Amino acid sequence: MTAPIPHLPPATPLSEPESRRFAEDVIAGLTAPRKHLAAKYFYDRQGSALFEAITRLPEYYPTRTELGILARHGAEIAATLPAGAALVEFGSGSTQKLRRLLPHLGDLAVYVPVDVSADFLRSEAEELGRDFPSLRVAPVAADFSRVFTLPPEAEAAPRAGFFPGSTIGNFEPEAAAALLRHFAAILGPQATLIVGVDLVKDKAVLEAAYDDAAGVTAAFNLNLLARINREVGADFDLAAFAHRAFFDTAQSRIEMHLVSRRAQRVTVATMPISFAAGETIHTENSYKYTIESFRSLARSAGWEGRAVWTDPDGLFSVHALTASSIRRH
Repeated sequence: MTAPIPHLPPATPLSEPESRRFAEDVIAGLTAPRKHLAAKYFYDRQGSALFEAITRLPEYYPTRTELGILARHGAEIAATLPAGAALVEFGSGSTQKLRRLLPHLGDLAVYVPVDVSADFLRSEAEELGRDFPSLRVAPVAADFSRVFTLPPEAEAAPRAGFFPGSTIGNFEPEAAAALLRHFAAILGPQATLIVGVDLVKDKAVLEAAYDDAAGVTAAFNLNLLARINREVGADFDLAAFAHRAFFDTAQSRIEMHLVSRRAQRVTVATMPISFAAGETIHTENSYKYTIESFRSLARSAGWEGRAVWTDPDGLFSVHALTASSIRRH
């Protein structure tokens, strides 16, 4: 069974600089010796909706497992944050994980969700404001991996970060360390960061999570081509590409690819790009860590491990880190 792409209202167009950067990144990736696309571009309106559907699949353990950790240990996790904190969630998406912590964060000064998908960000922020009317919500539409400005409400308060979902695993280890340094620069000295980290486990469990029987992850992967068709100006035939996901044990990562089913030529923003049969576009990595290997990575980026919580089966982990050294942008 293949999951269809949701029929959603038109999204707010990207700004001119964002649209230009998207097109430049797509062309650079597809003309590289090994074709690739940045995973951050998955999350247009359709992509965000499809990812939310993925999180509810029986094979996809990370979301429900992390939610369970946050529910069981929410009070302990919240206790690692400073009183009256401004909580900055990087790549916020759905607020369902934050909602597990909010009952324990009654003195939160402001919640700052940061997400590149402006439409999804706005709708989630509005819903959160209705459900928690005493909570100050100050959304920021931005790419969290780049420099952005925090709202004035967050300037006077001690800051903490929230980065759930094992998104850190989508970055190459060196880039993940750079991202953690970037977070430290945004949050400031002695900040706390709560981060979700997927753990190494059985290969079959990992591969099923990224190649579900219903085909939702395949639709999510292929939607990236649909977005390029629409926003960059391309003529990808989605039926001419197939989804592939596998675990590379040596590098401890899941790789996702789009595989060309045949030799073909695609035009992207007037540029012809050729594909050999079987050639792939590498669209995502998801690195898996042990608790110690992640703590070592964090330490290299100026963060010290303060506490860690896991589920009974050892599938997933939530870390509390404290910034030990800061490099300002």
